[in-house]
Amino acid sequence: MPANGRSHIRIARPSRDLEAAERFWTAGLGLEVLYRKEPEPGEEETEEGYALLMVGWRDADWHLELALHPRRPVVPSPGAEDLLVIYLDGPVPGELVTRLEEAGGTRVRAHNPYWDTWGVTVRDPDGYNLVLCTRGWSNTDV
Repeated sequence: MPANGRSHIRIARPSRDLEAAERFWTAGLGLEVLYRKEPEPGEEETEEGYALLMVGWRDADWHLELALHPRRPVVPSPGAEDLLVIYLDGPVPGELVTRLEEAGGTRVRAHNPYWDTWGVTVRDPDGYNLVLCTRGWSNTDV
């Protein structure tokens, strides 16, 4: 099958702390754990020794994969414009922002003021920014 608009997307990122990341993305945002893998005994010394956490909404065409190798961790190095934007097509619920903060997120000003005008930015425990955008999305909006 060729790549097209219905192809599933995996957004893969390193994590410092999978428990903290899980709390943010599930208890905070409301994603589900779709898959989890812990290294098998002795596997930590191999390339296959990754702990994986995949979170998302079951009906979405994307999911977020967070990975941590206990012996060879990759430190997350997000830049100011590394954003995951979710278009809400309406106001950002205050209780959602509160849940994200209680789950380990930090509300921050966006590097690009556009996102402060049209939403709320919350930094996850690994330093990546989640933008909850009040706008709707349409292919004609780009």
